[in-house]
Amino acid sequence: MSLMLNLVIFVVAGAAVWIAGTRMSGYADTISKRTGLGQAIVGLLLLAGVTSLPEIAVSVTASIAGNPTLAINNLFGSIAMQVAILAVIDFIIGRRALTAVVPDPGLLLLGTLNILLLALAAAGMVIGDTAFLGIGLWAWASLIAYVFCLWLLSANDGRQPWLAASPDSRGGQPVVAREPADEEDDQRGPVERALIVRTVFAAATILIAGYGLATSGDAIAEQTGLGSSFVGFVLVAISTSLPEFSTALGAARRGRFTMAIADILGTNLINVGLLFVVDAVASGEPVFNTVDSFAVVGALLGIIVTALFLAGLAERRDRTVFRMGVDSVAVLVVYSAGLIFLFTMR
Repeated sequence: MSLMLNLVIFVVAGAAVWIAGTRMSGYADTISKRTGLGQAIVGLLLLAGVTSLPEIAVSVTASIAGNPTLAINNLFGSIAMQVAILAVIDFIIGRRALTAVVPDPGLLLLGTLNILLLALAAAGMVIGDTAFLGIGLWAWASLIAYVFCLWLLSANDGRQPWLAASPDSRGGQPVVAREPADEEDDQRGPVERALIVRTVFAAATILIAGYGLATSGDAIAEQTGLGSSFVGFVLVAISTSLPEFSTALGAARRGRFTMAIADILGTNLINVGLLFVVDAVASGEPVFNTVDSFAVVGALLGIIVTALFLAGLAERRDRTVFRMGVDSVAVLVVYSAGLIFLFTMR
């Protein structure tokens, strides 16, 4: 298709993803209230699972087509991009630093597991891989680690070994942090069939439009002459991250900050687990042997920005710069510098 037609498809698909993603966050909020499930578990399982559909579609398609480099860099690019999305959401919300108002300690565990899985993937790409049953051993390790992370997170759901505190603006004394949505009355009850239908329809829209968004973005990048590695890490990753942006922003605007962060970090966890799927559908040698230092640096960038965000969650400082927490500013600076460095490596 022509560049102009691909641009039209990109814009239309982006609008569809944005609308469906915004509605999806509202449906998830209602499901969380009706079922009594925590924001973190709904964000991890429902929102993250749905918003990962474009990454799944693009990465699997690229791997089957013989381009595992695009598939892997799309996954790592989405991870780094989505942490930067949290910083952008912090700017849009703009009242207090995002990491200063989240009371759920489970998010620190989720972010730590993100870093561990990314470090495992980076080690596999540096050391090299050996096939076992047609799939690389490091890919098997990524799958096993991902399943273990899900088990650990499900066992941790609802536990609060400690409560996060925020300074009281009136007296400066620490008080237990609460999200605005936590103060609402209990609204448990059955989940109506209409809500389930609307949720499924929104998920299908995100899958179809997200795939169109990513493939047209890939075509635009190729027509403009950028390399496959940089295309996967930046343009395709940005386009497949639009569902996470819309759903996380919608959740944050409703005061569901824990759900918004769990959506992003949960999607990133899924992306590392998808390395096994990419290797399984690819032909030839293990995919970890087909990538170069570009993918390794991309994984390390994901580790660094995630660690910066976790530091903000642990420190809980409410100081803002340009309407953002200091940690969000650091994430955006490091992410931008990383993109510049990766551009020189393409």
